[in-house]
Amino acid sequence: MSQTTTPDSWSFPAQRQCPFAPPPRYDTLRAEEPVSKVRLPTGATAWLVTRYDDVRTVLSSPVFSADGTRPGFPTLLPGQAQILRRPPFIRMDPPQHTFYRRMLIQEFTLKRIRTMRPGIQATVDRLLDDLLAQTPPVDLVEAFALPVPSLVICHLLGVPYDDHAFFQSRSKVAVSRATTAEQFATALGELRAYMDGLITRKQREPGDDLLSKLVTEHLEPAGELCREDLLMMCLMLLNAGHETTANMISLGVVALLEHPDQLAALRSDPELLPDTIEELLRYLSIADLVTARIAAEDTELRGTAIRAGEGVIALLAAANWDPGVFPEPGRLDVHRGDRHHVGFGYGVHQCLGQNLARLELEIVFSTLFARIPTLRVAVPVDELPYKDEGLLFGLHELPVTW
Repeated sequence: MSQTTTPDSWSFPAQRQCPFAPPPRYDTLRAEEPVSKVRLPTGATAWLVTRYDDVRTVLSSPVFSADGTRPGFPTLLPGQAQILRRPPFIRMDPPQHTFYRRMLIQEFTLKRIRTMRPGIQATVDRLLDDLLAQTPPVDLVEAFALPVPSLVICHLLGVPYDDHAFFQSRSKVAVSRATTAEQFATALGELRAYMDGLITRKQREPGDDLLSKLVTEHLEPAGELCREDLLMMCLMLLNAGHETTANMISLGVVALLEHPDQLAALRSDPELLPDTIEELLRYLSIADLVTARIAAEDTELRGTAIRAGEGVIALLAAANWDPGVFPEPGRLDVHRGDRHHVGFGYGVHQCLGQNLARLELEIVFSTLFARIPTLRVAVPVDELPYKDEGLLFGLHELPVTW
């Protein structure tokens, strides 16, 4: 078993040099030091894991805890420790994690999500009608990529979409690594107050939505869910439900437009759409940094000693670009057919909303490229404003024309 190494001096998290590829340093680490120690922006240290098999081990083994309340849990945001004192269920281990996840799972089954197809299709069609009525160039993020998942998750949860500007602006602050601890605390406080007020409204006038169901069936004193846990659960669903899919839509559009042969293959054979979605999820790996863990006991990974209480970050993009698992990982290939990527994570914490995200992406890409066959990016791709400062990679804006 090797001894612990001195934290590397390179800056972590690192920026992507190409919007479609992980930082080049990941290739070096995967080949030469697949379990390596690095210093985080908070000053703490953590282990980076870069090989596909090891990433899946970290995400599935109870030895590596997702419990955000454990001392030393690795964080990348200046105010994240404030959340982790009362974490959402994604930062819990079984059986607590299982307890909360079971309250939600029926709303996200494949059967339930399929019933949402007509509504999502109508939303996409209406937004494209509005977009095409504008004079290009148009910001695809503001006009389409962000409103689609925002409208969908608002409808599912029972959140008034008229409030979207408020919660999107606060969520943007909360997930940015450029945010100060004070800014983070302010944004989180405003989001909590908003959700607390919404819970009160649902108690008075419940509707046919997920938040009303959680309030009427699970909230104390009649149920087993305390108000604070319900509040954090709904904030997590609201934020994750629009931010991740919006980034996938905008980046996916750019990736396909930059690979016209792959877009042409999809257009000539619509049956390739599901495989195209999976390949984009692997290729873009926008949630690279969200899978933090902490060792619950002394262990080792690939011969490297990891002590109890040491942080571990399983890099999803590094795993999804592991050439030992995905040959020529830097090649976007809609015929690849590999569905065992870790774009949605892995193990018991694998993304709850993955069925919904896949459906939204399928409807978006099939409809967008059919209705606007001449769609193109209005500026050079290397001049686009990328989200290098966030936990999730994406685009702030995407000017397009046709």
